[in-house]
Amino acid sequence: MPDRIGIPQSNPLAAYRQYRGDIDAAIQRVLDSGWYLQGPQVAAFQDEFAAFVGVPHALGVANGTDALVLALKGLGIGAGDVVATVAHTAVATVSAIEQAQATALLVDTDRYHALCSEHLAQALAADRDRRIRAVVVVHLFGQMADMPRILSLAEEYGIVVVEDCAQAHGARLHGRAAGTWGAAAAFSFYPTKNLGALGDGGAVVTKDAALAERMARLAQYGWVNRVAIEARGQNSRLDEIQAAVLRVKLSGLAADNARRVAIADHYDRSLTAAGLPCLGLPGRRPGAESVYHQYVIASDRRDSLAAWLRRNGIGTAVHYPQPVHSQPAYAERALLGPGGLAHSEAAASRILSLPLYPQLTGDEVEMVVRGVIAGWRSV
Repeated sequence: MPDRIGIPQSNPLAAYRQYRGDIDAAIQRVLDSGWYLQGPQVAAFQDEFAAFVGVPHALGVANGTDALVLALKGLGIGAGDVVATVAHTAVATVSAIEQAQATALLVDTDRYHALCSEHLAQALAADRDRRIRAVVVVHLFGQMADMPRILSLAEEYGIVVVEDCAQAHGARLHGRAAGTWGAAAAFSFYPTKNLGALGDGGAVVTKDAALAERMARLAQYGWVNRVAIEARGQNSRLDEIQAAVLRVKLSGLAADNARRVAIADHYDRSLTAAGLPCLGLPGRRPGAESVYHQYVIASDRRDSLAAWLRRNGIGTAVHYPQPVHSQPAYAERALLGPGGLAHSEAAASRILSLPLYPQLTGDEVEMVVRGVIAGWRSV
């Protein structure tokens, strides 16, 4: 008999209930319109999301993985090319690189669980044949990577930067938004994301009009029009219903992100005050404004603490328990950076995501805090 979870780690149903009236009305309008693909809802959402990110171009696609694939292909990345990224990420990041027919080079993360700029520098310096043509920077758990240093390295070595913003809708570094630093950026609208659809969805954004046009063609079979095909593309479209849902939820995203930050601040204060030895709390990169897609603690007692919390009705999750380079499907194919992956491997064995979503009540947040403190003292 599974344990009864009173406070889940994530709760997309609560997000739907928060916006239920507006979402139901938006869906009904789409159903009544008879226009279900490539219609006015997608066009409006693309404009609104581009404005939210702070770029001129956004393209709605089927999911976040497709957004990464289209960004890489649009930038001319393909067979024979190497793309640097991290091993401590959702496997979709590396899968997208392979779908673009490139090879992934996995480098280590820093103390903020993002791509380590020093390890990237080592990898680029060791690349004597200049096969590394791009880097996919994952802004993990809602906090941005060291973009100024990464962009400096990209300029020095002549590589392009693609941002994986699947967990960073609205995040900023030194006042500049995630999705505005690289040549292109990919977003996911999976239901548990900060901006989540009621199914799959994604977007790729850019400041470059020519790149935006190339990606739009690649997303629809490579069509110039229905007669002429200039490239081998794919079929990746955001549908009208999901776009309508996302427009509703986008209007509340800033407030929802602010609530996530408030919950994370409460966790920080309360767990720090509890003085729990050897319990690591999320680090905050100087100048970063995290949107806390996850609140991630670290402990050598991770599994025992998670089991205790589960028995007491509090859900947790491990993102991600096995780095990509140790997955059977990728162990023989992905290249490893010269600096090793010690931090990625250590993080995978120690981190634990606590419940964090905007609809958590104050009482529920306190229950999580008390549960972590009691659990820590019991395991």
